[in-house]
Amino acid sequence: MSDRSERAAASFTGGLNCAQAVAGAFAEECRADEATVRKMACGFGGGLAHTDRTCGAVSGAVLVLGLTRGTAIPGDAEGKEACYVLVREFLRRFAGRHGSTECTALIGYNLSDPEALAAAKEAGAFAARCTGYVRDAVEIVEEVLRES
Repeated sequence: MSDRSERAAASFTGGLNCAQAVAGAFAEECRADEATVRKMACGFGGGLAHTDRTCGAVSGAVLVLGLTRGTAIPGDAEGKEACYVLVREFLRRFAGRHGSTECTALIGYNLSDPEALAAAKEAGAFAARCTGYVRDAVEIVEEVLRES
């Protein structure tokens, strides 16, 4: 495990959501301060704000790939596609390790259901499962960036 993935895991267990922990770990590479990156990622945590969608660790990783390899130039189809290639590779690797990129499938609780969310918290599902997803998301982003 990398130092960055361990720092991200510690940020997650320390109270940040999964997306914030992953994205914040790459603030320097994103050429932004960590607080700003964490704010940008805040709404992505918990399967997009507990709506039973994409895992926040995955969303945080996609944010990092966009900030580090994306384009802001209107009409830059080549730049967009280059970023999309990296995102697809990240998604392929993450799903290959974990079987899905969707929050509910990964943690076994539908977080859009308040009772299931409470049960997940009570069972310690976030600490037990999501910490590993945060670590893996960071490590896969590191691999994809290194290879690009």
